[in-house]
Amino acid sequence: MKTWTLSAALLAGAATLAATPAPTMDMWNVDPAHTEIGFTAKHFFTPVKGTFRDFDVHLIYDPANPASSSVDVTVQVASVETGNERRNTHLQSGDFFEAERYPTITFKSTAVRRVSDSQLIASGDLTIKGTTKRIELPITVLGIQQIPSEMQEMLGGAKQIASFSAGTTLDRGDFGVGTGSWAATLVVGGEIQIDIALEANLK
Repeated sequence: MKTWTLSAALLAGAATLAATPAPTMDMWNVDPAHTEIGFTAKHFFTPVKGTFRDFDVHLIYDPANPASSSVDVTVQVASVETGNERRNTHLQSGDFFEAERYPTITFKSTAVRRVSDSQLIASGDLTIKGTTKRIELPITVLGIQQIPSEMQEMLGGAKQIASFSAGTTLDRGDFGVGTGSWAATLVVGGEIQIDIALEANLK
């Protein structure tokens, strides 16, 4: 009788666990109006800044357990903007990004770790022009703001706002960007600084 009772209890417990849905992580809504994916390259010695206007970011962020967080970014190469239409077109050409053949740049995190209270590092795969490299992207948590209930409707139902900045330096030659032309190699610096500012909300 005791054996039956114990077995029944174990089966009931297992059934309860199976019926309980696994906890889901919160998907943050990235605000494109307050998010920028930018870069700086040198033309000889002069820094020239640019951005990508069209991008998609999927962000899962758990402040209490950053290791369960993730970020997935897709950038449309044809949306490059440097303030000069001729330069924009040249960057999309075969001399640089070859946008028709490789229309997107992607970053997919494989791990996120906490460095300090406000510092994280996202490790992941960056793909440019069909070449994938594992990189580490340092991220700073600029702040998380709880939104008072009376303001939530005005902000589209957002209950929390979080802001982040991230940045790293890439060697464009590692991805075959601008390596086929002696002019592109000589005139444009090889090191490219990436700077990201991101705002997201949780509803």
